Amino acid sequence: MAGLNVSIAFFFLVVGVCQVLRQLSKRLLSPGAYGCLARELLRMLLEIGLWGGGFGPDVVLTLLFLLFVVHGASFDGASANPTISLQEFLLLESNLAATAAKLLAQGVGMGMGWAVTKLYWSWELTHFHLIQNLIASECSSSIHTSLHHAAFVEGTCSFFFHLVLLKLCQSHLMYRVPALAATVTFLTYTAVPFTGAFFNPALAAATTFHCSGSSFWDYVQVYWLGPLAGMLAALLLYQGNIPRLFQKNLLYSQKSKYKIPKARMVAQVEGDKLQQKRKGEKSNSNPCA
Repeated sequence: MAGLNVSIAFFFLVVGVCQVLRQLSKRLLSPGAYGCLARELLRMLLEIGLWGGGFGPDVVLTLLFLLFVVHGASFDGASANPTISLQEFLLLESNLAATAAKLLAQGVGMGMGWAVTKLYWSWELTHFHLIQNLIASECSSSIHTSLHHAAFVEGTCSFFFHLVLLKLCQSHLMYRVPALAATVTFLTYTAVPFTGAFFNPALAAATTFHCSGSSFWDYVQVYWLGPLAGMLAALLLYQGNIPRLFQKNLLYSQKSKYKIPKARMVAQVEGDKLQQKRKGEKSNSNPCA
């Protein structure tokens, strides 16, 4: 119980520090610099702080749900996930420069978050932290299945996550936040035994790429290409196209957004026919008679 209290205190400490830094960034930086850099960096710092716990699946999943609820309520437009930033770029919601800045901020935030987590472990406030320090340089791969299956698992998690995200993007915050948090928690519970359930390239790169047991290319295929493919599949299924690459809708016919009532449509057709008939009679009449 003492270890759990320490980790919860660390979690809320990181949340509080990030909120203070976010408010300072809003005042000190221009809107563009804050939007592209500060909020992405700070959210990445917050997200990676979850890995300082080291408890059982029930506690970790509860903290994960809580983490995403806090993120959703205070993220201020930040995603902390490269595939979300790329999705915004493909939807024409962000230009190339802004997307590159977000990806850079996520990488820097990832490094800072991992450094803070290791510093927290070095204090050895719990027995888990002592063990982490002893095995930190000898961690093993999170891939516990075949390479193709692992890539499929990460891609599937990313697919469902992005599909829910696209579906709820216009929903009220009160409904969107718990729905996304529950989706992430369920996907994590399902995929943890196979890949660790990251479906976030930046988070995976920080926590598992340095571990032995798999090559760098294996990690790239599973934790980068898998989630990217899942995001593209979700975007294509939801939109029918990828606006940045092509406008033609491959899956859905282009129908009018507004339906015309049948009675009104019949009246409009009859009115057009009557107008055409009058024009015909007028053109056939002899003006010199």
